[in-house]
Amino acid sequence: MSEQALDHLIKLLSGLPSLGPRSARRVALHMIQNKESLMKPLANALLDASANIKTCHICHNLDTVSPCRICQEAKRDIHTICLVSSVSDVWAIERAGHYKGLYHIIGGTLSAIDGITPDDLNLTTLVHRVRDQDVKEVIIALSATVDGQTTAHYITDLISNLNVKTTGLARGIPTGGELDFLDDSTIATAFKSRKEVL
Repeated sequence: MSEQALDHLIKLLSGLPSLGPRSARRVALHMIQNKESLMKPLANALLDASANIKTCHICHNLDTVSPCRICQEAKRDIHTICLVSSVSDVWAIERAGHYKGLYHIIGGTLSAIDGITPDDLNLTTLVHRVRDQDVKEVIIALSATVDGQTTAHYITDLISNLNVKTTGLARGIPTGGELDFLDDSTIATAFKSRKEVL
């Protein structure tokens, strides 16, 4: 591998979450030292994921099919939608094993600092789903950060005239907490203790 190729690999790796330049160099070195057992299978897996993983046109989840398998699952409560920021939040909630409704991934939270406005989020499709699919309850399961709470208030106002119950997770989730880092018991308890958003 040429020095230019190695530098390019390190640069790409350092752009991943939680990987700075030093960590990226360690990962790159480990992959190069294990080309046959790790690097080539990883390259193939990346190509396969790029070719086959798509965004669900209903809830915006990632899967190999659209609608995704969660949206297609017959045992799900189609009258309840859990609104989350990202796919990793869906994974965290599914891991807890308590919630049996559907999801809607909005793709972030409102942020004046980062320039994220309502137009940048998947809110139009949420309104269509609530209005057209006999949804009885929307659970707003956004992280307990300032941006998360600002977004929750905006969404509550947005769907307030659609005759749907709007609830939020109980605040057993710590302020500043991210769903993806919480244990399963905390997430399950928060769902059981949810309350109507006023």
